[in-house]
Amino acid sequence: MPQVASGLGYGILILAVLYFAYLILFGGYTNDEKKRLLVIFWLFLLAAVFWSGFEQAGSSMNLFADRLTDRVVFGMEVPTTWLQSVNPLFIILLAPVFGSLWVRLGSKNPSISAKFTYGLLMLGLGFLVLAWGATFATDGGRVSPMWLIVTYFFHTTGELCLSPVGLSSITKLSPKRLVGQMMGIWFIAAALGNLFAGLVAGRLEELAPDALFWSVALTMSAAGVIAILASPLIRRWVGDVH
Repeated sequence: MPQVASGLGYGILILAVLYFAYLILFGGYTNDEKKRLLVIFWLFLLAAVFWSGFEQAGSSMNLFADRLTDRVVFGMEVPTTWLQSVNPLFIILLAPVFGSLWVRLGSKNPSISAKFTYGLLMLGLGFLVLAWGATFATDGGRVSPMWLIVTYFFHTTGELCLSPVGLSSITKLSPKRLVGQMMGIWFIAAALGNLFAGLVAGRLEELAPDALFWSVALTMSAAGVIAILASPLIRRWVGDVH
């Protein structure tokens, strides 16, 4: 039931807040370590929001591919599941590009907070593309799969900005005796995002696809703007961690 899933999600979020509050208030950490724990909590929230949008790939976006996308190629209808391979393909093609880019930038490499911001904004841009494409799928008409492919491209660039950077930054920011627990927190963010992704996708029963994708795009973009505004403070708290 959606109510049970929603309650579980908010329960996990409350437990995470209490956990970080306990560490900061009673963990016996230095001021710098407390600031970095707050940064980890902030990245945890941003990651949960990101995955709640990104994981629409297996739910609302897959339904869009099944119901509203013209998948006939040379007289054969391509299975919906084949479009799920677009993101992994882009990962294989773009991961070396992003990896070399971060290395080449050297001292000009964007901050951790900036990369999270790029990830959220790219995700929002992808949903804007899909919301636009969904407006053409009316009165039983189907749209080109290129709308989904372009969306997956932007989502992949966002994933490459946020996911590997998040894994690395959590390790570097964590107090030594908490590295294992903080990595667990990072994966809880992914689980929380998946849970809320399912709840969002369930709204397809009451919303048209373009309206749903538009609302997700606005949410991701708003989170990206908030991340931009918080960046100066986060950079100070991160210190010399890159």
